This record gives sequence, structure tokens and C-alpha cells, in this order.
Amino acid sequence: MRLDEIDKRILRALQRDGRLQNIELAREVGLSPSPCLRRVKLLEEAGIIDRYVAVLNPVKAGLPLSMFARVWLTAQDAETIDHFMEAMKKLPQVMECYIMLGESDALLRVVVADLDDYRHFQSTHLTRINGVQNVKTDVPSQIVKQTYALPLR
Repeated sequence: MRLDEIDKRILRALQRDGRLQNIELAREVGLSPSPCLRRVKLLEEAGIIDRYVAVLNPVKAGLPLSMFARVWLTAQDAETIDHFMEAMKKLPQVMECYIMLGESDALLRVVVADLDDYRHFQSTHLTRINGVQNVKTDVPSQIVKQTYALPLR
């Protein structure tokens, strides 16, 4: 699906506030409600709008600390990587997991309540996964920017 400028305006508005009512969205993007709703449905059906979620405040939800874990695996064969990926999908603390092409094999963003919570997560879950050879953890000192909105041009 090729996005035109109206589609992009719809997507920008929904990225800012996914709870916009169709009538408000239509007014904001310069359409009448019926064509606006039709466009949103097409964006959903095409998979451009993947899903709607509520973005929680991690501090108020009791998970104020994000840790970045670089993971090295014992091997880079398909079986080891597939096993690792499946294990990551089951751990709710893992917010993001990337298989890397650089120095480490994977990069994780893990949310926890505090350092003790992370140490427990690492020792009882992460390092016990078959195929995990080494984990190095980085602790951010400040969040400069965090967004969920894609820069649509």
C-alpha cells in the first residue's frame, strides 16, 4: 500500500493519540468521517496499523529501570538462535530483543523494579537459557529521548 499525505496525517494523529474518535480524527486530517474511517480500516487491513496499545509510565507501574543486556550465544546456528528467540518471547521483562550482526549476538531491553530485580532476572532466567554463553549489562544514566512514533515523511 502506498501512503499519500492524508494517510500520513491519519497515522501521525493516531501515533500521538490512538484513542481519537473517528469524528475528531476526520476533523484533524481534513476529511469527513466516513472516508476517514474507510482509510483507517484500509491501513489496519494492510497491516500498517499493527495494533492499538496503551503506553504505560514505567515509574508509576513499578518498573522504573531499563537495562540493556548484550548477549553472546554459544553458537550462531539456526537451532541455537531459534531456541534463544523463543525463550525471549516468553520473558515479560524483555521489552525488546534484537538479533545483532555486530560484536554481540543479541541486544535486549529489560525492565525491572531495581538492580536486585535485574540480578534475579539475569541469574534465574537469562543465563539459564541453553545457548547463552555470556551477558554484559549496560545501565543507562538518563533517558534523553524515547518515542514510539515513526517519523513519517
